Amino acid sequence: MVRQDALSLRCPKDWTLETGAMEYTGSQYIGEFVDGRMEGDAEYILPTETKYIGEMKDGMFHGQGTLYFPNGSRFDAVWEKGLVVKGTYTFSDGLQYDTENWHYCDSYDRRFYTEICYGLKPAGISQLTNMDPPRKIPPGCYDCGDGFYNPNTRIVKDYNYRFLRNAVLCPLYCSKPGQRTGVFQCHQ
Repeated sequence: MVRQDALSLRCPKDWTLETGAMEYTGSQYIGEFVDGRMEGDAEYILPTETKYIGEMKDGMFHGQGTLYFPNGSRFDAVWEKGLVVKGTYTFSDGLQYDTENWHYCDSYDRRFYTEICYGLKPAGISQLTNMDPPRKIPPGCYDCGDGFYNPNTRIVKDYNYRFLRNAVLCPLYCSKPGQRTGVFQCHQ
């Protein structure tokens, strides 16, 4: 039985090793097929440029595998039938997310990871983001980590001004500079 909520794709029976773009998803698979399903060591590239390198079984992530994200972060995990059993998320700057003991940028210690590694700036010099110096933010827009949110157009563009996504009108998006939300810490 194939799980409906896990990644599963079929291919023609006579394929054993294939590469190329998948017609319906725009994804690319490099690896072997067994009984028409992706299986074995493989590379799976999504249209968003997120890349999975690891083991597949019955058309799903299964075993050891890593998701590499376009922003440089990664998720190393053990998968079972398309679902994560355990994993570690590492941000592009090397900071690892700890589900049990996470104190990064919380009310007790508001330092950015670069401040933890390299120390605080002298008095009078503020660090507004983990990236120092921060990227220039267009007037009236907000930095949301992977790009800029424009509240007038409700569009997020990357730092090279390429379209990333439409933003849903939602109270989680910030309306004032410095407002903390469940989605991101905003600044102008």
